Amino acid sequence: MNVHFIAIGGSAMHNLALALHNKGYQVTGSDDAIFEPSKSRLDAKGLLPEACGWFPEKITDNLDAIVLGMHAKADNPELLKAQDIGLKIYSYPEFLYEQSKHKTRVVIGGSHGKTTITSMILHVMHYHDRDVDYMVGAQLEGFDVMVKLTEDNDFIVLEGDEYLSSPIDRRPKFHLYKPNIALLSGIAWDHINVFPTYENYVEQFSIFVDSIVNGGSINYNTEDAEVVRVVETSVNPIRKIGYQTPEYTVQDGETLLETPEGALPIEIFGKHNLNNLAGAKWICQHMGIDEDDFYEAIATFKGASKRLEKIAEGKTSVAYKDFAHSPSKVEATTKAVKEQYANSKLVACLELHTYSSLNADFLKEYKGALDAADVAVVFYSPEALAIKNLDAISHQQIADAFNREDLIIYTNPEDFKSYLFSQNLDHTALLLMSSGNYGGLDFETVKTLMN
Repeated sequence: MNVHFIAIGGSAMHNLALALHNKGYQVTGSDDAIFEPSKSRLDAKGLLPEACGWFPEKITDNLDAIVLGMHAKADNPELLKAQDIGLKIYSYPEFLYEQSKHKTRVVIGGSHGKTTITSMILHVMHYHDRDVDYMVGAQLEGFDVMVKLTEDNDFIVLEGDEYLSSPIDRRPKFHLYKPNIALLSGIAWDHINVFPTYENYVEQFSIFVDSIVNGGSINYNTEDAEVVRVVETSVNPIRKIGYQTPEYTVQDGETLLETPEGALPIEIFGKHNLNNLAGAKWICQHMGIDEDDFYEAIATFKGASKRLEKIAEGKTSVAYKDFAHSPSKVEATTKAVKEQYANSKLVACLELHTYSSLNADFLKEYKGALDAADVAVVFYSPEALAIKNLDAISHQQIADAFNREDLIIYTNPEDFKSYLFSQNLDHTALLLMSSGNYGGLDFETVKTLMN
């Protein structure tokens, strides 16, 4: 099968391209810019385009399918050519469904926790040598690709993103997978540029629950009132199985999970991650892993890349970075680190980087999100606002939104770095939360701050 990728350089797109190449497909692609690590990974498999740009002459009748990435525009020259000659055009999630429609599809949805839960499931399967197909949004230890597709595996585990499918398909990705087994971890308003009201955002999760195939099942977090309402009001004839945070304790900086066999030391920490673990356990049981085998495997799980990832440690100090940027994720992550390091000063730094977080109307959602921190710092770039065509926001608007009088605010990357590197971090836990890099912070240099 010959497949051409329009916008092959994206994180998700290049991983799908690699998966199809590994499956024996003929893969080509184009993009106007390709960055690392996509560039090297495509090059290693001979899939890197010879030149950046869009080349309609690449689009011919010899192609069996086009996969269209979100980065492309609706007037992309290659897309227009494909439409003109009548080629089959798939969005990323449509193509994944096409590849998995004869498998048991396991889809992990939710505003937060879906990457971690998907990663936990795959870790457990890998630990017990159970081969499954998958798509996950983070690089996992022990896995060389983020997408795997085979002809033979019975299960495919999919991280169910609620963002849009493609420039010409405005449906959320997770509406297209038609799961046999689903999980819903939490609902907290996000992607305000696409879902301008809370009600519109929540509606997408109702559609997701209703998309589960007849006779399928959903596991859902009963500690989230909106999740409970969405799942329990659905008339879809499916099994509905709730889960909640298991019992655990924290002793001397170590989290112990209560199990039928006693307390089990685990590598991850934080109430939200223990809640994620409970959901992952249910899904693994649906996939044939018994409880004892799950506990044995999960004890060695260290977390997904960029999700509460330890980046440096000294004698009395530790530093974590986390992808957290939405209000609910920021609050959960900050509380988790404070609980784990209760006797240390917590310095929590948040970069407002996404469209939603930089929207003046959305800022109020951050009220109390950094309350667990002893020192709270917010960084945002006025240039990022300009690039996103958003109205300027002031220091006062940020301070009012977080409702914290001692909030420290920076807009200049050099000023933020000067502040960070001037701190005495003895007996301190440093938490860096962002989907960006604070205007150019090299996270490797943070190691020099540790004592």
